[in-house]
Amino acid sequence: MADDADTPPVPSVGSTGILSVDAMGGDLGPEAVVAGLARSVRTIPEIRFIVHGDKPVLDALIAKRRGLSDHCTVRHASGIVAMTDKPSQVMRTGKDTSMWSAVEAVRSGEATVCVSCGNTGALMAVSMIRLRKLPGVNRPAIAILWPSRNESGFNVMLDVGADIRADADDLVQYALMGTSYARNGLGLETPRVGLLNVGTEENKGRTELKEAHDRIETVADESGFDFVGFVEGGDIPGDRVDVIVTDGFTGNVALKTGEGTARFVRDMLGEAFRATALSKIAALLAMASLKRLSKRIDPRRVNGGVFLGLNGTVVKSHGAADETGVAAAINLAWNLSESGFSERLRVRVAAATASLETSE
Repeated sequence: MADDADTPPVPSVGSTGILSVDAMGGDLGPEAVVAGLARSVRTIPEIRFIVHGDKPVLDALIAKRRGLSDHCTVRHASGIVAMTDKPSQVMRTGKDTSMWSAVEAVRSGEATVCVSCGNTGALMAVSMIRLRKLPGVNRPAIAILWPSRNESGFNVMLDVGADIRADADDLVQYALMGTSYARNGLGLETPRVGLLNVGTEENKGRTELKEAHDRIETVADESGFDFVGFVEGGDIPGDRVDVIVTDGFTGNVALKTGEGTARFVRDMLGEAFRATALSKIAALLAMASLKRLSKRIDPRRVNGGVFLGLNGTVVKSHGAADETGVAAAINLAWNLSESGFSERLRVRVAAATASLETSE
């Protein structure tokens, strides 16, 4: 990493409105990241970035986008975290990487949110070491927005892969963090929270789920959310709840299944409408409806998993994100930054932890 004397100045608007972006970690390279930044600037002119990576490469890419250089400070980092790198390896040798540098900018207060398309395990490891966990949080979680029938168009689901384990205490914390995310990300005053299980009956499920059910019910009123109890897989895209709480193993399997199903439906519809001359005519007649459906199930629109439970906000973009996907992650990060999400989450977790300790 560059010495402090070589560090370029940060745009002088304070950390509010500044996002820290790892430009080197995605499958499509810095070109896709810079294109996503430019796309976001067109809709959010006041946004500013600290962009981390190979400075000569990034300067050239940014210069090709009219006006983008006015929104960017490039911070040189020679190393890149590969998708195949183990988190332990990155922790030992990754201090010169763009990922480490991007997280460090949030830790130092220069930026409010970090965005990276890089290796999920490495990003979580670096974030936990540099930002540290919030007091009262045992295991951070990754939360995503899932397309749903709700008025907002989305549900919040967590954990989707930060840790495959989760005991009753963790699930209670996930409910609290998911509630805060739903308030700040979806604008819901009193989110409805459900605990994912194999059935809705209270006698079903593992012991830790039953214990978590009772404890979440206890903190619901004072924490400002409506606990609806157990929910099933079919409720994930439904309108019964706003927040679905589960462990990282189950959540990640559900996420990958949902993404695969969306691609399958899109591909099958395409094949069906190309099958015959008559079906091609039908496709033309239904074009507007098909575009609406394609947009609704397009995973790029909701690209961005948020690391919750840290002293700082980190948004993990999909590794294969293109310009549209990167812009979606950037826009999500901006919304969280503008809402003061990190501080709101810290206060909520602290209050709920104190309440639980008092009731025990």
